Amino acid sequence: MSSEENHAVAFGLWYDFRNPVPDRPFSTFYRETLDQIAWAEQLGLDSVWLTEHHFCDDGYTPSPFTLAAAIGERTRRLRIGTNLVVSPLHDPIRLAEDAATVSLLTGGRFDLGVGQGYWEREFEAFGRDIRHRPSLLTEGIDVIRRAWSGSSAPYEGRRYRLPELPITPVPERTPRLLVGALAEPAIARVARIGDGFLSTQNHHHSTYLDALEAQGTPRDQGRIYAGQWALIAEDPAREWAEIGPLVLAQLNAYISWGAFGPPDTTPRFADPDQIVAAGAFALWDPATAVEELTTMLTDRPQIRDVHFWAQLPGESVEHGSRRVRLLAERVAPEVRRRLAATRAGAPA
Repeated sequence: MSSEENHAVAFGLWYDFRNPVPDRPFSTFYRETLDQIAWAEQLGLDSVWLTEHHFCDDGYTPSPFTLAAAIGERTRRLRIGTNLVVSPLHDPIRLAEDAATVSLLTGGRFDLGVGQGYWEREFEAFGRDIRHRPSLLTEGIDVIRRAWSGSSAPYEGRRYRLPELPITPVPERTPRLLVGALAEPAIARVARIGDGFLSTQNHHHSTYLDALEAQGTPRDQGRIYAGQWALIAEDPAREWAEIGPLVLAQLNAYISWGAFGPPDTTPRFADPDQIVAAGAFALWDPATAVEELTTMLTDRPQIRDVHFWAQLPGESVEHGSRRVRLLAERVAPEVRRRLAATRAGAPA
């Protein structure tokens, strides 16, 4: 068995910091969430992932690096990553500088995940042409890697032209540069330019691995960081009755922004049950979660991390913590035990 297949899978939490609750101040929400993250580390979880959007009424976080630094100060072991930053909206030098600074502050526990974006309103507001997003992403990654290497050489590309200047400080431990995508051409680009693939809803794993193979990279060298759209609860039906409407609002917002195709032609979900029937969100009790995750991770040894929404937009931190505890205490340890037994050749 290769060392690539013998890695330990990380279990983590995913945060967007959306707060549509009118009487909950963001300062309180941030403080409660940081407390939750520190507690999750004590429970044994491994990672935290932050995402980014702008101009949202509910405060969808526009500042993942600031939050990452705060999380780093409250934790000692958790890996912190972005899933993801919309890199074409940013100056790549600033992305490189911010990521290097967070990496230094956290002892090298930070990974930078980026994607090309899809929401036209953001591109217009930041003065970017959405048609250029593939080249903005690709060249931006080139610039970030050069900056982290300590090179001060000038850069000449289609989208960026930079003079001969040093970029300091450089990270002491180079962050992984992960890339997310949904469409097949974009996933092929991930295989070429990324250190790993940020997946959504466990779709497209085969597409990514096929793209690696097509370019001559062995499939077992793939790295997948899998954002889960699943709910783990003692009574999943009851939990869904409580938070299904929040998932409905969350997914329909993504559809309206263009995450899953042209917003004018991509249908919205009519009710929470339609989401489950379509397979867009899974409902698991702890035993089912163990079975599903063990099977997926056995079949896809390239998966390095699985992470779940800690709470849905509008849900209290305390309510979401019930699922965090189940993941940390009932699901992750048993999945780890079964995977270790399988890799040792013993019955799970």
